[in-house]
Amino acid sequence: MLDIKRIVENKKEVEQALLKRMKKDDLDLDEIIEKYKEKKEKQQEYETLRAKQKGFNEKMAKVEKGSKEFKELIEDLKDLSGKVKEAEEEVREADEELQEKLEVLPNIPDDDVVGGGKENNRVLREIGEKPIFDFKIKDHLEVGEGLGMIDMDRATKIAGSNNVMYRGIGAQLEWALINYFIGEHIKDGYQMIMPPHLLTEQSGYTAGQLPKFKEDVYWVSDGNMLLPTAETALANLFRDELLEEEKLPIKLFAYTPCYRREAGGYRTNERGLLRMHQFNKVEMFQYTTPEQSEAALEELLNKATRLVEGLGLHYRVTQLAADDCAAGAAKTYDVEVWMPFLETYYEVSSISNVRDYQARRGNIKYKTGEGENKYVHMLNASGLATSRLMVAILETFQNKDGSLNIPEVLQPILGRKIIKNK
Repeated sequence: MLDIKRIVENKKEVEQALLKRMKKDDLDLDEIIEKYKEKKEKQQEYETLRAKQKGFNEKMAKVEKGSKEFKELIEDLKDLSGKVKEAEEEVREADEELQEKLEVLPNIPDDDVVGGGKENNRVLREIGEKPIFDFKIKDHLEVGEGLGMIDMDRATKIAGSNNVMYRGIGAQLEWALINYFIGEHIKDGYQMIMPPHLLTEQSGYTAGQLPKFKEDVYWVSDGNMLLPTAETALANLFRDELLEEEKLPIKLFAYTPCYRREAGGYRTNERGLLRMHQFNKVEMFQYTTPEQSEAALEELLNKATRLVEGLGLHYRVTQLAADDCAAGAAKTYDVEVWMPFLETYYEVSSISNVRDYQARRGNIKYKTGEGENKYVHMLNASGLATSRLMVAILETFQNKDGSLNIPEVLQPILGRKIIKNK
């Protein structure tokens, strides 16, 4: 959520920044400022009445109990109490109206984030060489199903479309990827978290996914949601808490399945593991001071790219344009791996600095050395999502005879170098 004072005091600057990612017809800061002024007026009226109400105690203390004047004061106090309650309700309603306008605004993009959508994304660098084959390659499903690693038909039978089931060495390869990520994060001093998969609506709100993306998540009968990403849980660990500055940055990671409704709504040639209702991901997260967050963003980016490099995959790093960033992100880098069969890149890690956007929604602050309470900055990054990496591995390391070479970094975990047909 944005700071209303920043909007009021720097309306033109905020408006110009938000127009990088919003249409002019969808942005009305004047209405928000008017709502803020209305709330301030209502608050002032309420405080004036409350002060008057408190003043009655002094008056009544000087008047003889049971006297006519005392009874008149009691009646006046009853009338005033009604007005105070009414004024308090008006303040609450005015605040709700203001919050409804503020909570749907996206974050203000950083100065170096260009405007527009994905057509304006900038490729910053490409690492490694695209694999070259001297035979006609198969897509990941042909490779995986041919080696008995993937069973899409039975996954569809038991769970419906856009689901996958790994079998045998396929399941072991998926688990090896997860263990590889976990081991690297622990080496780097990140604390592992295993959060609940069922989260409250408030958790989705704090993370910035609600109310705008309510239809994109799975809801269960008791009103809870299945987490769409571990970020949703990690962003709420310190909700309504005051942290100590000397303990920042706090560096965390979590492994979870992720549950999303969005599967199947994109490119017609996307099949198999490219877009699913459920997939595995290890998520990195940091709580920092504002001064630490720039360095934290670069650290998370370097960690994500190092993991991909360790797998021996060709990839590139892209800085997203403002309207291609998630609503809460002020700046985002995507790490995209090369998919040989489709001859295109797919994102396997999204690294974002949301600055104080989530902290304001979740009331997460830290106490500075000077005793001031300030909002923390929060950052998230996939470290990494496994399903698309499986696509890249199955296609990049396939052999002409149908076998699959295992990335060197995973060989000690799996105890083999190659997967062959039995």
